Parts: sequence; structure tokens; C-alpha cells
Amino acid sequence: MSTTRKINLNISGMNCASCEKLIGLALNKVKGVVSSKINHKNGTGQVEADDSVDKNAVLQAIKNAGYEAIFLADANTDLILEKKTVKSTEPFKIRFEATEEADGEFSQKEGEKYAFNGKLTRRNKGEFEIPQGREDINQMVDDFSKSTKLNKLFSFFLGSGESKISETRVSAPARNGIAQVNLSLEGMHCASCAKIIEHSLKNVSGVKDANVNFAAEKARVLYDESTTSVEKLISAVKTAGYKAEIFDNSDPDADKNKREEQIKGYRRKFLWGLVLSLPMLYFMFFDFKLFDFLPGKELLLPYVGIVSLILTLPVQFIIGAGFYKGMWSSLKMKTFNMDSLIAIGTSTAFIYSLVQYVNYAWTYGSLLGLGGEKIPELYFETAAFLITFVVLGKWLETKAKGRTSEAIKKLMGLQPKTARVVRSGKTIDIPIEQVVIGDIVVVRPGEKVPVDGEINKGHSSVDESMLTGESIPVEKDIGASVIGASVNKNGSFEFRATKVGNETALAQIIRLIEEAQGSKAPIQAFADRISAWFVPIVIILAALTFVVWFFVLQASLTFSLMAFVSVVVIACPCALGLATPTAIM
Repeated sequence: MSTTRKINLNISGMNCASCEKLIGLALNKVKGVVSSKINHKNGTGQVEADDSVDKNAVLQAIKNAGYEAIFLADANTDLILEKKTVKSTEPFKIRFEATEEADGEFSQKEGEKYAFNGKLTRRNKGEFEIPQGREDINQMVDDFSKSTKLNKLFSFFLGSGESKISETRVSAPARNGIAQVNLSLEGMHCASCAKIIEHSLKNVSGVKDANVNFAAEKARVLYDESTTSVEKLISAVKTAGYKAEIFDNSDPDADKNKREEQIKGYRRKFLWGLVLSLPMLYFMFFDFKLFDFLPGKELLLPYVGIVSLILTLPVQFIIGAGFYKGMWSSLKMKTFNMDSLIAIGTSTAFIYSLVQYVNYAWTYGSLLGLGGEKIPELYFETAAFLITFVVLGKWLETKAKGRTSEAIKKLMGLQPKTARVVRSGKTIDIPIEQVVIGDIVVVRPGEKVPVDGEINKGHSSVDESMLTGESIPVEKDIGASVIGASVNKNGSFEFRATKVGNETALAQIIRLIEEAQGSKAPIQAFADRISAWFVPIVIILAALTFVVWFFVLQASLTFSLMAFVSVVVIACPCALGLATPTAIM
């Protein structure tokens, strides 16, 4: 008789009850799993399975469903908790101790490694030293003790291997700690995508506000540091089907390089799509008597069907793979986006043509057109050209979005790349990133001031028009402040660096502009609301178009399907999602 055990998991990336169902369905397919309970609110799960179950298969099943999981301590692990009150001047300490007791024997078969047969018993002990008068820490420990997160701490610090003792100092919980993070996003195709990401971020516990800017491909998130973390925010974006990372404004070329890679990628996809689609454009001319003069018509007509199918396959499922991924991501979030329109429209044309081709080959026993004619009722070129032209639009769109950030790039270009500093009595040139507060910086006539500071030697006039707009240079003496990226005119001087890196006046201006781009004007929020409803309405109207033409007006199936595809593909919310944020930049 087989016995079962309970496996506790910590699962990241869950947002709603639908996530629980997705993970549950994935776990039920794992051999040996009896049942599972998933809770998206606290990010935990418990799996009841046979002793023979492969634990790695459990983790892989959850990963395949689009989430990440780690094991917690087993449910039957002995856990002892102790709380001690120490002086108010003492720090808050946590002490972990774990022991494992083995009862059994080792055995070895010929040519194999040693194996242990027996029972392993683990005992975990947690000791908390709480400063006197800190009721907030005391309450936190009580709450922590009642949750599976305590076992997660044991797993993190002690692992599942040899016994050891670990002592760690941690800071007291933050009080009303609201932080802001700017995320750089990838994979958005329209305003609906931005809405999905924004919805996913707002569903993360502890998030106070989230603004996603489609044109700038950035998100600005306000969150409670004591409740959530940046890793959870990035995980939420990943679960929604997109990529996110912390925006690094220390590298002025990072955003430019990323944009150039995207532009090259779409350009490459478009050119391949065009090359594969052009032969089908040539085949289309055979249907018009006006183009009877084109060579190869009689020879090529029987091969039109099979050649079109072969050429369309890579366009539909390689070049157009991103549309299917986007549609699947939106369906998991119980919504639609522009990818849904393109995927449904092109798939309808492709599948209809494929069914017609297979039916013809089955009926007549030939993969080629008979009697020197092409196989009728095939529309592979419709699917191929639609995807190719949409990719062309994305290529041009990406280039347009890149131009909206030119102001920031020009500001970043004002800052010099190097600084001349005095260290150990020697004057050396170093990268501006290596300048630290307190460095003595030397500026000669005609050079740019590398960072903010205060003059301690020399006299000059400085052009600060980049900041103030004043065309007349400002006289600077000892004790005067200088601003990074301003231009030294006549004299030379030395100054002590007071603000470097992201704290300089120029860096703060750049940050304010980026935050303005990351926020939304009321008209942009209105456009996003329209886009969110636009896609499902289009799908309903397309279905209604098909029903009216086919069932009411008695049109042919081919004409009705083409009408359906036309409504789905032509009605695209990209212009609405791009025009508004671009116009207000």
C-alpha cells in the first residue's frame, strides 16, 4: 500500500484565482500527484502526492504553466519557536538552527554509489531577540510564525543539506515605506498590452499605483516596501507574458541600444516576410487577364497551392509567432489585445485555405492542380501578406517611438565622459562614473564641468544656458557653485565635487522628464480605456458580420470568412495607443 506525503511550495507570479486553476491543472498531470491546494493571495501551494513522486517534475510543471516555485520545509517537520525580550538598545536578531536525525543503514550495490535506507527526521528551531518596547516587531514575529513564510526562511538560510547554525541581523520593518521604481518593458504591441501590464502590476499586493507608458515602453510603480518587492513586480509582468527589468539610467546608451535591437529585429522579420510573400503576389496576377503576358503562367498554375502553403508556413508560425504568444498571454488575463485580432484573422484565412487544400488533395488524389489549373479557393497569401504588413507597421512604429525619447538622449549627451581630478598630488583623467563626492576636479578653458560642485580655487565665467537659458556667462569665484554639463569659458578653476552620478542637477532633470513620460495625461488614460473595450467589440462585430453575410444574406462561405477577416484585421487599436502618448511628449 503506497503512502502519501504533503509538499509545501512557495509560488511566485500568481495574481488571481485563474492562476490557481492553471497551476492546479498542470500539477494534476504530474505522475503521482493526488491533489493540490493553491492560494494566490499568500503565494503558497500544498501538493499531496505519493512517496515516489518526482519533486523536480512538480517544479517543472509549475514552470511550464508560467510560474516559479521553490520547496518549503515538509509539513511534518518539527518546528520550535522561541521569543526573547532584550534591551531596547540591542538590535533585532533572528537565530536559526536545524538538526537532522538519521535512523537506518547504508548499502551499496556493485558498481553503484552508497544509498541510505531509513528514516530522516528534521528539527528546526527559531529564536527571536526582540528589543523592549518594539511591539511592531513583536507583532511581525507573531504573524510570521503563523505562516509558511517561516519555513521559507529556514529553507533559504539553512538549505536542505547538512545541519548548520546561522545568525543574521535584519533591520526593523519599514514604517510607511513607499518606494518608487521605474521598469523598462519589452513585448508590448498596443495600448491593450499596456493595459494588461498595468492591471497585472496593480493586482500585486502592496502596489499603490502603476502607470505604463506604451510609447516609452516604461512603467512607473509606487509600492509598499514592507509588503512587496521589485522581484515580485517583475514576476507579475513576466506572468502577463511580457519582459521587465529595472530601468538603469546610469547607462545613457542602454535605452538606445535596446531600441536599435528592436528596430533591427522587426526589419529582419519584415524583409523575410516580404521575400516569402512576393512569389504569392506574382501568383495573384494570374487571376487577371490584364497580366496574361507574364511568363510562366501555364507552368506555375498547378504548383500555386503547394508552393503557397510552403511559403506561408514560416510566415504564419515563425514570423507571426509573437502574435500567438501575445494572444495567449491576454487570454490568461481574461482579456484581448491587438495580437488577438491579428492571430484570429490570419489563422482564419490560413486554416480555411489549409482545409480546402487537404480536401482537394483527398478528393482528387493530387497535391497539384489538375488540368493545368490551380487549386481553387486558397487564400494563403492573405495570411502571409497580413502578417508581413503588420510587422512592417511595427517596424515603423518602433522607429517612431524611438524618436519620442530624443530629448532625453540630447540631455544625456550634454554630460562629458571624463573628468580631470587631483588624487595623491597627481592630476589624472578618469571616467565620470568614478568621480566621488569630495574629489578635487580641474576644469580648463573651453571644457565642460563634469559634475556639480563648489569652487575652491580660481576664477572664471561659466555658460549655464543649458540649465537657465541665460546666454550671458555667469562669473564664478571661490565659494560659487558650478553645475555639471555647463561650459567653462575663459579662466580655469578647481572645485570640490558635491553631487555625482544620479544626484547632479542634470541627472535630476532627466529623471523628472522620464517620470513625466511614465505618467499619464487625462486624455491618455481616456484613450487607454477605449482601447481596452475596443478589441472585444471588434471581435463581436466581426462575428456578427460573418453571421449576417452567411446566414441572412446567403453569401458564400468564402466571402463571409473574408468579410470576417477584413473587420478583425483592419480594426487595429495601435494608432489610438501610439498617437496619444506620442502627441503629449
